[in-house]
Amino acid sequence: MTKQDLHVVFGSGQIGTRIATQLLAAGTRVRIVSRTPSPPQGAESAAGDARDQAFAAEAAAGASVIYDTTNPLYHHWKRDLLALGAGPLHAAKVTGAQLVALDCLYMYGAPTGPMTETTPMVPVAKKGVLRKELAELRLGAVARGEAHVAIARASDFFGPRLPNSWWSERFFRRVLAGKAGECVGDPDQRHSYTYAEDVARAMVALGGATDIDGIWHVPTVAAETTRQLADRVGRALDVKITLKPIPRLVLRGLGLFAPFMGEVPEMIYQFEMPYVLDDTKFRARFDLTPTPIETQVAETVAWAREQLSARAAA
Repeated sequence: MTKQDLHVVFGSGQIGTRIATQLLAAGTRVRIVSRTPSPPQGAESAAGDARDQAFAAEAAAGASVIYDTTNPLYHHWKRDLLALGAGPLHAAKVTGAQLVALDCLYMYGAPTGPMTETTPMVPVAKKGVLRKELAELRLGAVARGEAHVAIARASDFFGPRLPNSWWSERFFRRVLAGKAGECVGDPDQRHSYTYAEDVARAMVALGGATDIDGIWHVPTVAAETTRQLADRVGRALDVKITLKPIPRLVLRGLGLFAPFMGEVPEMIYQFEMPYVLDDTKFRARFDLTPTPIETQVAETVAWAREQLSARAAA
C-alpha cells in the first residue's frame, strides 16, 4: 500500500473527520462520502446516501481501503443502521477494497468481566440486537470470501469535539458555570472511555495492515470510574466537578420532545456495572498504545476552554 492509494471514508462526523485528517497528514489521497460532506482541506468528497448501494460502490471506486464510520441517531437505528452498514460493505465487495468498520460494544450485552473480541454477543437491548445483526452481516461476508473486513470496536468516547458524547461542550459549559455535570447510571462504577483520536489512529493502522479480518478492540486506557475521570477534568479546569445522574424517568420524558433522549434509558445498564474493554489483542499486533490519560485530559480541557472563550466573545 502506497501513500497515493485512495482511502475512502464513509461518514464525516466525530471519527470520520479525524481519520481523514490523519490520512491527509500522512500524504494519503482521501475521499469523504456523506450526505453533506465537509471534507478537511485536501480531501475529495462525494455527496450522497450510503444506503444506496449503487451510489456507495460508485463513491468508493478506485479505493484500496474503505472506512465505515456511519452512525445514525439512536431513534433512526431501526430504520437506518443495517442499511447504512450494508452500503460500504457492498462497496468493499465490488471494489475489492479492505473495509475497516467502526463499531461499539452494545452487542455484548451485560458483561460479567472485561470484554474481549471473543466475548459472546448476547445483547440485552434492542440497539444491541441491531449491532449484533450488523456484525453478523460483516463477518458473514468475510466467511464467504466476499470481502476483507476489520471491525474496530471502541467504548464510549472521550476527548475534544465530541457533540454526541457525555463529555460534550454542554458538559463543560455546565461545570464551568458551577453546575453539576450530567451523567447516567452509577458514576462510581468502572467504565472504559476510549479517546476519540485513538479510535481514528487504530482504524488507520488497521487500514494499513493485512490479514486483519475480524474484530479488534481499540487501544483504551485502563478503566476508572466516571467520577475519577471527572475529578481529573476538574483538577485541570481548577473547578470542583459534581456529577448529577439523570434518572430514566426524566430521560423518557425528554424523549417526548427529543426522540434521541428517549432511546438512552435502555443503554444505562452499561453504567450500572463494571464496563471494561480489553485491548490486549490490538496491542499485541500493532505498535500502538492509547494516549496517556493525562494528555487526553489536557487536550480536552484546552479545547473546551478555547471553545467556550470563542463563544463568549462572539
